This record gives sequence, structure tokens and C-alpha cells, in this order.
Amino acid sequence: MNKHALIVGATGITGSNLAEHLLSKNGWTISGLSRSQSPIPGVETFRCDLVDARSVQIALADAKPTHVFITAWSRQETEAKNCEVNGAIVRNVLDALKGRGVKHVALTTGTKHYLGPFESYAKTQPETPFREEQKRLPGENFYYVQEDEVFAAAARDGFTWSVHRPHTLIGYAVGNAMNMAATLGVYASICKETGRPFVFPGSPQQWQAATDVTDTRLLARHLEWASTTDTAANLAFNVVNGEVFRWKWLWPRLASYFGIEAAAYPGEPNPLESQMDDAAPIWDGMVKKYGLQPNALSRVASFWHSDADLGRQVETFNDMGRSRKLCFLDYQDTTQSFTDAFDRLRADRIVP
Repeated sequence: MNKHALIVGATGITGSNLAEHLLSKNGWTISGLSRSQSPIPGVETFRCDLVDARSVQIALADAKPTHVFITAWSRQETEAKNCEVNGAIVRNVLDALKGRGVKHVALTTGTKHYLGPFESYAKTQPETPFREEQKRLPGENFYYVQEDEVFAAAARDGFTWSVHRPHTLIGYAVGNAMNMAATLGVYASICKETGRPFVFPGSPQQWQAATDVTDTRLLARHLEWASTTDTAANLAFNVVNGEVFRWKWLWPRLASYFGIEAAAYPGEPNPLESQMDDAAPIWDGMVKKYGLQPNALSRVASFWHSDADLGRQVETFNDMGRSRKLCFLDYQDTTQSFTDAFDRLRADRIVP
């Protein structure tokens, strides 16, 4: 059967890596739904404002996807607004596709399912490793609202669904808030250029505790697997590399890639937003000096998001047993997740 994927948020870090993966496979036609044009050849883009129901309906007027991958979200000032806006994104898409023969909907959320939203992030400590059957936390969380929109539409329209909960995303992307690889690549490059110490910016707990991350390429393979495997239907899944590590182990390896020394950890957080508050003109000079693509620092690095991940004061890692039992056995080396992303960022002249 020819499969037609509609990727909602096709220009983001998850959507773009998923598009590249599916284009490498036989039997897939790829469409993207986003505000801007996908730069990936072979992806037909339907442009719209995802929050505007009428805009979505017009964009999808002739679309008949078999598989819908929802990878988009929009950060708002409060979690109540996050719930309103991000729930509407899912509802608008699925309402517009009602009666079009959709077979499966895959929703990508994340580990904030277990840690809570930005307003109360990591204030409680669920038992680690996180397991999919753990109960929802009390209070508002837009991931829960998005899930409920999928569940309601599935009951109405008869498609199967899957929910995918990656941890910190590592991969190639530019202009995306969730890309730690680009952020740390920029940070290391500025440290090398200026002689600043390459110091781990996060909490003592994150420096010492076990954790994990998610390579976007592995996430793409997981999304395809769950959407085409009968036994994976109507389940939620954690999606991580399969390797548990400590930042005190990984940090010197990232430094080595850039030819710099890892600074001794000072024993307390040193957030990137504070360290890099004067770095925009430095970066602009590096762009000119090394002939990089003319991206502003704010476009290639998302210091606030990496600070949130690295500043947690609780242990955070995920169990992959549910996927393993259903024979998704992929594994990704975490150091290589970073270095592969760095290689591509360098090859495309994003970082020096």
C-alpha cells in the first residue's frame, strides 16, 4: 500500500528528520503542514497558521493522508495558554481531515509528560526510570490536552494512534528551540574563539545523575515503526537512545570534538543565558570571519531551553521496555549523536 505521510510541523527538528527518513524509504509520499516552506526536496508543503482552524481547513482541502505525524507545538506565556493553543493545533488538523481515510495518527510529546510543564518543571520526582504506565501529574499540561484530542478524534474516526515521548532531542536543525546539539555547538565554538572556559552550565544533580537523550534519527525510525506495526497501535512509548550516561562523562568528550579542554565543574549552575548574554556581537564577528551562514545567534542557539534541561535538580531517564518487547530494538550511541550533528552543522557552515 502506498503510504501518504502528513507531517505537522515539517520544518522543526522532529518533522524535518522524519521527512528525511521517510523519503529514504520506498512507498512513502510526504507532505508537510507548517507556516513556512519545507527546504527538503520531495516534501510538498501545505502552508497555514496551525492555530487558525479555517487556515488549516483551506490548506488541507484536498489532502488525503494515510498517516499523520503531529510534531508541532507553540510555546506560550502560561501553561493555560499552552493548553489552549497546542490543543487547538491538534484539533484543527484532525477536524480538517475528518472522513479522509486517515489510518494512523502519531503524536510526539516528550518527557515533560513525567516532569510537568515549564511553570512547575521538575518540581516533583517521579520514580526513575520513567515508564509509560505512570499516572499523569496533577495540574495543567499541554501534552495531556494534545493526547486527549487525539484520543477523541480516534474514537470518532476509527484510526489507530501512537504517542511518542522523547527526551532531550539531539540532531540537525537550525532555528529550533529544542536543539541542544546546535546550542552546545555554538557555545563550544564561542569558548574556543574567545578562550572562555567550556564549563558545564547545569545543576550538580544533572552533572552527577544518570540521564539519557533522544537522537532525532532514532525518533524518526520509531515514528515510522509504530505507525506501521499493528502490535504498536494505541500505545504510548518512551523513545530514547538506549544508552544511559552522566554529563560529567560526556562533557569532556564534547570538548574534545572542538579541540578545547572541559573546565572543572564549579559545583553550581552557570546558566548559558547568563554566560552568553554578551555573545551576540562575538557571534556576528565569527560569522564574518569564518564565512558562516548569516544566522543571528538567537536563531542557531536556544540557551534558555538547554538551561531548562541541564538545570534540573532531579534524576531523569526513561525505560524503553515497551518498545523492546514489541521488537523495536534500535540503539544509538549518544556521543555519536552529538558529533554527527556537529559534523553536519559544520558541513553546512552553521558553526565553524
